[in-house]
Amino acid sequence: MKFGPVPPRQADGATAVHTIRQGALVLKKGTLIGPSEVAALEAAGIKDVVVARLEPGDVSEDKAAAEIAKAVAGEGVRVDRAFTGRANLFAEQAGVLVVDREAIDRLNRVDEAITFATLPAYKPVVAGEMIATVKIIPFAVAEAALAATLKVAGRPFIRVAPYRIKKVGVVSTILPGLAGKVVDKTLRVTQERLAPAGAAIMAERRVPHEQAALAKTVDELLAEGAELVVVFGASAIADRRDVIPAAIEAVGGQIEHFGMPVDPGNLMLIGTARDRPIVGAPGCARSPKENGFDWVLMRLLAGLPVSRND
Repeated sequence: MKFGPVPPRQADGATAVHTIRQGALVLKKGTLIGPSEVAALEAAGIKDVVVARLEPGDVSEDKAAAEIAKAVAGEGVRVDRAFTGRANLFAEQAGVLVVDREAIDRLNRVDEAITFATLPAYKPVVAGEMIATVKIIPFAVAEAALAATLKVAGRPFIRVAPYRIKKVGVVSTILPGLAGKVVDKTLRVTQERLAPAGAAIMAERRVPHEQAALAKTVDELLAEGAELVVVFGASAIADRRDVIPAAIEAVGGQIEHFGMPVDPGNLMLIGTARDRPIVGAPGCARSPKENGFDWVLMRLLAGLPVSRND
């Protein structure tokens, strides 16, 4: 690609690198200069204009951005028309953003002219939200650089996992001193958390903070069709042998994780029973403020696995 200042008459067919404003003339960056633009530049007394001109072996910024965006977009992702070297990607539906971070890093190392940026992995997104962008830095890239990038982008790197779980059962364990209004507020906050995913509390129970009573109630909710059960303990889980994990195992379930590397929310427990997730909610889950519970809950609602390492 040729780049540099030239007299207006030599700029015909090239692209303006910078916006030019002089008198009544406004020539925007990225404008393809033709005879009318040449005449306007000369009439405004412009002696030189900085332009970029493609050469054999170059690919225009818009074409390159569009091809890369199309290659990396996966399920639930819409690619907008490329402009000024940028192709934006949008969520077609509400869900959780899933990205292959290692593959994106490999793509971004191919050539400094080619960049791909996304929102954070596992972020909840809504339909129409911009989730990523491909940006070509100069006005063109070499065909070889584009080909190398497309080779790296041999499969989709980014997708939106739609929410799948709609019916949630909630159990609150009770100890003396836990006010009913605290449980009522917890239910309101939980329903507000579920709403963006189109999910709802199908049933709620309040039982003594005892293993047998909790196990019986969890079993009942699963039998009634709960796709996810959230347990709000009157007392924080202190060990895998505590009331909530013991109750999960008592109904034939298993504990996947106890303790998560998030703060607040590190006393969270994740288990399964009858192939459905069960969450022992941390104390912060009673608060409407975003915390580690949101991170886990939305992933589970989208049917995604939860790992301590993500």
